[in-house]
Amino acid sequence: MYAERVMLETDVAGKLKQVPVLPANKRVEAIFLVMDEAQPITRRQPAPEIAGKTKILGEVFDSAPAADWDLSK
Repeated sequence: MYAERVMLETDVAGKLKQVPVLPANKRVEAIFLVMDEAQPITRRQPAPEIAGKTKILGEVFDSAPAADWDLSK
């Protein structure tokens, strides 16, 4: 047995917006914890000891394929 956390979202009628894909031929136990409100997405920040001390020495966009950057077109 293993645990997998899945966040589900409902519409105004209380129906699931997207049905999750579950493992085939398995029994699944679900415990639903209703969230009071959506948790805001917080932006990560560096530790104070290193904040502002980094230097970019080359072209950052060449370090990974463009598809990995998830840039808006």
